[in-house]
Amino acid sequence: MTQPDQVWTVKAALDWTRSYLERKGDGNPLLSARHLLSLATGLSHLELYTHFDQPLSLDERTILRDGVRRRAEGEPLQYISGKAPFRHIEVKVRPGVLIPRPETEVLVGEVLTFLEGISDPLVLEIGCGSGCIACSLALESPDAHVVATDISPEACAVAQENVELLGVREQVDILSCDLDASVPGSKEGCFHAVVSNPPYIPDRVMEALPAEVKDFEPELALAGGADGLDVLRRLLPAARRWLRSGGLFAVELHEECLDAAASLAEAAGFVDGRIVDDLAGKPRILIASRG
Repeated sequence: MTQPDQVWTVKAALDWTRSYLERKGDGNPLLSARHLLSLATGLSHLELYTHFDQPLSLDERTILRDGVRRRAEGEPLQYISGKAPFRHIEVKVRPGVLIPRPETEVLVGEVLTFLEGISDPLVLEIGCGSGCIACSLALESPDAHVVATDISPEACAVAQENVELLGVREQVDILSCDLDASVPGSKEGCFHAVVSNPPYIPDRVMEALPAEVKDFEPELALAGGADGLDVLRRLLPAARRWLRSGGLFAVELHEECLDAAASLAEAAGFVDGRIVDDLAGKPRILIASRG
């Protein structure tokens, strides 16, 4: 970058950052440059192009330098900014917490469709991460109450922050536990839906993940065992315990695992199983009903 006494305009910063990140192997250096410059200046992506001649302050340049350094080391943009978009909301994220993916938005849509017409629906989410699913369900189904669990204390802390930030504390309860261990026994057989985006990446796929994912996101939230279904095998009996008859079980899984997962669900007593594709047309979500 330029020396401290030189003028560093928005355009100069954008051009330099894009070029530098391209040399560092960033897959989309212009997008990264826009994100980092927006974070430093407070300007939207569009406003960057209408403020090309605006000089950056020393504080803005310091923020940009730090962001560029972190991005050049492969850190995800969401961790650098501390936030990630999801459906109609934006949630806090930080290292130790899984970054929400667009595929999971489809999972939420399936649950919301099921909940339509149900009075005061009760939903259990197992493995809530940032809380993006629980908060979206609460905001888009205002009569719903969601009990959300996660084994990671860091994830629970971030999820609770998002619950407070998005104003759904009356609808969402965050519980720190392994799977369903802390769900009150009085709720057995009461939930209209159980939803989960568990760790589901098969071991051999874990080895081939991009460094941006493998080196920065929590393995606890990613690794699903040899066939990607280790956690699903534990989820199935848990879901049967908590669901009422006819209740919905909705789970996101690796695209190579859906057929095997559907067979496991059928063997566990679930009926009407179907597989839903994600936004890229890959099999991604298993939907089934408690028989």
